[in-house]
Parts: sequence; structure tokens; C-alpha cells
Amino acid sequence: MTTPSPDEPVYHDRVYRSPMAAVTGGLLLALTAWLCGDAVVRGSGTTPWIALAVALLAVPLIVAFTLRPAVFANEDRLRVRNPFRVIELPWGAVDAVRAGYSAEVLAEGSKYQLWSVPVSLRERKKANRPQGARSGGLFGRGTAAPGPQGTQPAGPPRAGADRVVDELRELRDRCAQRAGAQGGVVVRWSYEIIAPALAGALLAIVLLATG
Repeated sequence: MTTPSPDEPVYHDRVYRSPMAAVTGGLLLALTAWLCGDAVVRGSGTTPWIALAVALLAVPLIVAFTLRPAVFANEDRLRVRNPFRVIELPWGAVDAVRAGYSAEVLAEGSKYQLWSVPVSLRERKKANRPQGARSGGLFGRGTAAPGPQGTQPAGPPRAGADRVVDELRELRDRCAQRAGAQGGVVVRWSYEIIAPALAGALLAIVLLATG
């Protein structure tokens, strides 16, 4: 592991999350707590235990798919936290970062999806619309008027996922040759999510079967 020079700036990780997913996850957790809590307090027989099993299954899955996904990027590596896996990719091992119907990173012959960077085709279409209008002029001809003091207008707008991918590409291109950016891809399964969800599912099945 290399030590940065005192004259070299040290940057914190860039963190990419989906605000909408976080809001959705919070609402789903509140709904789960309300429904399962009510069943535990008011239920009878095996109902409270079934409610607890459902909560044990649902809460990890809600967290996994809404609150947990994130992408962390610094000058050495990209760390992708998906619902059930954490993937660490040194920039030297990354072949490409792209956004088609989903945001993805390609490395060592494998493809990893960036769950926290959702691609909205509607947002992309909306962002591309002004670009076509500028290139076609008022009646589909000519060019857009220059900006203030004869300057050219700013670049075309980009959808959120495309902006994130552009930033990651720039970081990869700039940092791939760093000594600290070398190494192989490391994938770790998130058993702290998988284990309780499986336990809840098995417990619910047993309780429902023995009813």
C-alpha cells in the first residue's frame, strides 16, 4: 500500500446513492413495523410468531434493496455495495464503466451492476431533448445563439446516471496507472443480510406448515 506524498492532495470517497430508494426504504420499514407490530400485539396463537418471522425476512430484504446499495469511489478503487455483495475494484482492473439500460462496470471479464445508480430512460430522453433543439435551431436549421459576450453555450445536459458514469470514467482514466490502484477484483457476499432473511423465510415456512 502506497503512502501519498505530503504535497499530493488526499480526497475523501465520492459516495453515490439513490435518494428515492432511501425514501422508499424508510416508508417500507415503517409499514412493516406497523403491520408486524400490530400482529404481535393483537394476534393470538401462532400469529405473533408468524409476524416476527415475516419481519425477520422482510426487514433485511428492504434494507438490501433500498438503503444498502451505494457506490464509493476514490483515486485507488471503486467499491460497489449491492444488495447481497460488496465488490472492490481497483481502477487498474476496471475495463469500462457504462450506462445502457443499467449502470455497469466491467472488470476481468465480469460485469457488475451499480444498483445505487438507477438509469431512467425518461430522464435521459428529457435531457437529450434540448440538445436536439439547439443543434436544429428554431426551425430545424442553423445553430444556437452564442452565450453572453460571444461565448459558446454550455455542454448538453446529462441524465443523472450518465453524469455519475462520466465521473467514474474520468476517475478511472486518470487514476488507473496509480500504484495504489493495482490489484484484482474482490467479491464478498453479505451474509449479514442473507442469513437473517433465510432464517425468517425458514421460520415462516415451518410456522405456516405446522399452523
